[in-house]
Amino acid sequence: MRVAVAVSGGMDSLLALALLKEAGEEVLALHAHFLPPDAAARARVDALAAQCARLGVEFRAVDLSSAFRERIIRPFVQAYAAGRTPNPCAACNPGMKFGLLFDHARTRGADRLATGHYARMADHPEYGRTLARGADPAKDQSYFLSLVPRDRLKRAVFPLGEIHKQDVPGLLAARGLTPPIPSESQEICFVPDDDYCAFLEREAPGLGIELPGDGPILDQEGNELGRHRGLWRHTPGQRRGLGVAHSEPLYVLDKDPQRNALLAGPAREAWAAGCVAGSVNLLVRPERWPAEPLCRIRYRQQAKPCTATFDGAALLLTFAAPRSLPAPGQVAALYAPDGAVLAGGVIAKAWGGPGTEITEAAP
Repeated sequence: MRVAVAVSGGMDSLLALALLKEAGEEVLALHAHFLPPDAAARARVDALAAQCARLGVEFRAVDLSSAFRERIIRPFVQAYAAGRTPNPCAACNPGMKFGLLFDHARTRGADRLATGHYARMADHPEYGRTLARGADPAKDQSYFLSLVPRDRLKRAVFPLGEIHKQDVPGLLAARGLTPPIPSESQEICFVPDDDYCAFLEREAPGLGIELPGDGPILDQEGNELGRHRGLWRHTPGQRRGLGVAHSEPLYVLDKDPQRNALLAGPAREAWAAGCVAGSVNLLVRPERWPAEPLCRIRYRQQAKPCTATFDGAALLLTFAAPRSLPAPGQVAALYAPDGAVLAGGVIAKAWGGPGTEITEAAP
């Protein structure tokens, strides 16, 4: 059967396509328009089609922009309006790439979907076929895949799982391939210049979503320290941008949407002992989890030891050492020490903080 390769126009997915073709797979290159295609997008598709022709690979583009707006952009704006800090990339993988795009691939005779993610599907001695960290520790993207259902991951292919990012340009050059998008993609593909505040201000009215206005910045005792210009401009753990003169640096500790209040405090209060995550995606049954797994609560943070329990609805994580504040809306990914991904969930709240003063903490 065919393997469809999700090609964005960037170097990673183009190399993934080339590697599968060289391995003798029958491949189909699929490009998804997640935003309404303009002239620049159509030009990139033409360039991508030319690269696929060079490889002798069938290429198709599919417009999923309407579904992307409703499934990814609208919830993104709604989450910020409700005081959360969403992770749209982690939502896009199960909902769009391994969701609608994979469904489309199946209509074209493909039974597997490959992407340019730096992650692996590994045959684990205890867990069977499961998602695992990629070989490049600086680029591992298993965190963003932890919400993809197990039945979909079983049909996933990650050709870059054993490759380091720094080697990709040379591997493409050796094959005479030039990606239409040669530079690294921005952090959130649909937010121009990574300016999410400007994006929210522009998009919210058209979606019929109201962004809350200004309100008080309070300390733990309820004293007003200043005013914020909208809770959606801030996230737990944030230091810069509060605009409050104080005797020591202040950090965002929490948000109180009911009072439209931003809670702030000094660094010694900006820690948590654990967190609770919902919308849990189990990749390994809880009874098979190790006694001390590792959890990752932000993409750019290391996975660190914790204890974990699943009560049938929520994932409860207790950190082995205090961690910087988890942000509700972000992903908590649970790992075995050997890198296998056990589960993923969406952080609902932190506990043991904010306001629990901690004098010795590891970031």
